[in-house]
Amino acid sequence: MVMQYEKPSVGSWTEAYPELGTGLISYEDSISPEFYELEREAIFRRTWLNIGRVEQVPNKGSYFTKELAVCDTSIVVVRGQDDKIRAFHNMCRHRGNKLVWTDFPNEEVQGTCRQFQCKYHGWRYALDGELTFIQQEQEFFGLDKSDFPLIEVALDVWEGFIFVNLDREPAQPLKEFLGEMGEMLEGYPFSELTQVFSYSAEVGSNWKLFIDAFQEFYHAPVLHLKQSPPEVAVPMMEAGFEAIHYSIHGDHRVVSTSGGRAEEAPREYLKPIDTLFRSGLFGPWDVPDDKRGLFSTAMNPSGRADWGLDSYQFFPNFVILVWEPGWYLTYHYWPLAVGRHVFEGRLYFRPPKNASERLAQELAAVTFKEFALQDGNTLEATQTMLQSRVISEFPLCDQEVLCRHLHKVAHDYVDAYGGVGKDA
Repeated sequence: MVMQYEKPSVGSWTEAYPELGTGLISYEDSISPEFYELEREAIFRRTWLNIGRVEQVPNKGSYFTKELAVCDTSIVVVRGQDDKIRAFHNMCRHRGNKLVWTDFPNEEVQGTCRQFQCKYHGWRYALDGELTFIQQEQEFFGLDKSDFPLIEVALDVWEGFIFVNLDREPAQPLKEFLGEMGEMLEGYPFSELTQVFSYSAEVGSNWKLFIDAFQEFYHAPVLHLKQSPPEVAVPMMEAGFEAIHYSIHGDHRVVSTSGGRAEEAPREYLKPIDTLFRSGLFGPWDVPDDKRGLFSTAMNPSGRADWGLDSYQFFPNFVILVWEPGWYLTYHYWPLAVGRHVFEGRLYFRPPKNASERLAQELAAVTFKEFALQDGNTLEATQTMLQSRVISEFPLCDQEVLCRHLHKVAHDYVDAYGGVGKDA
């Protein structure tokens, strides 16, 4: 039997947000090159984008770069001698060479330095962006070094997450942009979970389509059928699965689902390697009770005792997924073209105390990768057929309410910018 959870008094999650409607929706926004170009300007050049965490710049002189192809730029983030974290366009003021890179210009790099020096003509910059040295300065004509600092990018930090905004005068501060959904996560011990496992993959689909896949569970018992034994998977597919909570917070969204301790599941639900490593998709089993449960009173907005995880979907392309046992992961979706993007997944755990804990974390990371890439493969098939335009409009069920919202918000930004409108 399909699991039924209490829905809003209006009868459905979707109808609780009447501005979304319940009719067919168009996915033209995922296949139109014209709409994609407008998204680049209206969304990615004008909203706050998470590009890392403060642990990546732990000391004075620590830096890392982030390639933002969707904005045709590269960013370098550095902790200065004054301990302040800054971001700059990764570009020398002389003739525009990329400033910080190693062997391959398009690869992201990290390290520690006392200054930045351009590989082309040797111009040098202090960690606060000031130009400090010009090779053969006497060859230039009335040049004043103080007029040529690195171009700074607006940067702010929330709960240890580093955000940048490429708009020289952001429309709103970061905290205001994150709104009440950001407040829901405040107090979670992100800084304690410093054991990180990272994956990235180039996916042949529009960036919004992959986000859609991770904000509904309607697909889970069907697409991920092979991850469970047949005697378990088939009944699950026939029964279906529903999340326990959906809510919308301005431009952002939350979806929650039930959990329960994996080690208490019937043995037929578990793979031999899960039992051996005491871990799996839902993370390591052996978590001290004082490290489990809620770390923020605003988490688990459904208030259910069987709560297992919250997925916080920050517009435009950043997701924090918090698991009840005390670990979290993040997703990023970085557009490369209208039908192509880079998906990044990172899992964060407390540093392991022994080999068993390390192996349990590694199994969780590998299991996550298998599920995520299965979604990616499916979305490439979706993109291919959407581009045929054989069908222009599609029905969405109540569990896909957050998909409706994401596409509406993208259109709202494009329309406010002066774009093509929802029917284009």
